[in-house]
Amino acid sequence: MPKQIITSATTPTTGFTDKSTPSPLAQGIRWGNMLFISGQAALDPESLEVVSDDIQEQTRQTLENLEGVLKEAGATFANVVNMRVCLRDESDFPKFNIAFSDFMQREKVTRTCVGGRPHRRGVNVEIDCIAMFD
Repeated sequence: MPKQIITSATTPTTGFTDKSTPSPLAQGIRWGNMLFISGQAALDPESLEVVSDDIQEQTRQTLENLEGVLKEAGATFANVVNMRVCLRDESDFPKFNIAFSDFMQREKVTRTCVGGRPHRRGVNVEIDCIAMFD
């Protein structure tokens, strides 16, 4: 069974330092009934610039970017079973969690959230996920 590369026109492809260099990463890969989505950040799909310094705005944009890849694969957040979150500043967690909860609207997933340094300056949150299909 070959892997299927998933690419959404509404989601920026990350994994670059120089915006003029093509990314070596896939936005998503479906293998059988599993979908793996690369870490997304709060980048505007058109400009590839960070949308805001505000952690709640960054969280919403990051989740919208994930949602674009999910939709392209024929999935929604209801298919997501696991999410991994990297926060640049651990003190952002309470505000991040409010925005995350509001966006997910009671959808349940497993999640790990750690502090670290996302690769791009100005990016304060990065999230990846795994989704399953029946």
